[in-house]
Amino acid sequence: MKNSNIKLTEKEEEIMLRLWEYGPCNVKTIIDHLPDPKPHFNTVSTFVRILEQKGYVQRKESSGRGFLYYATLPKSSYRKNVVRKLVSDYFGSSFSMMSALVSDNEITPEQLRELLDMIEKK
Repeated sequence: MKNSNIKLTEKEEEIMLRLWEYGPCNVKTIIDHLPDPKPHFNTVSTFVRILEQKGYVQRKESSGRGFLYYATLPKSSYRKNVVRKLVSDYFGSSFSMMSALVSDNEITPEQLRELLDMIEKK
């Protein structure tokens, strides 16, 4: 991987989500799993090549025509980077983020208890 701190565009993330969910796919299969209106084949193919250049995707020969593309970065690693950046940019610390979620009633007492249990187990 060239750089695991690269921020993906919304369209790149959309493609990565399909690769993470469905595993190796050719461009047509990626398109089949995207919401309507479906983007043009060449558009998706361009985004896949960009993701390959960034090091997020690799390809292998398929038994048919073309290539199968697969994610080289686990979804959990990308999610960790995105959350870390979100917390840093908007909250400064994870405590500030959790405080905001609690004060905005975005987290239930049951969810908060689950989080406390997770923290205590770590």
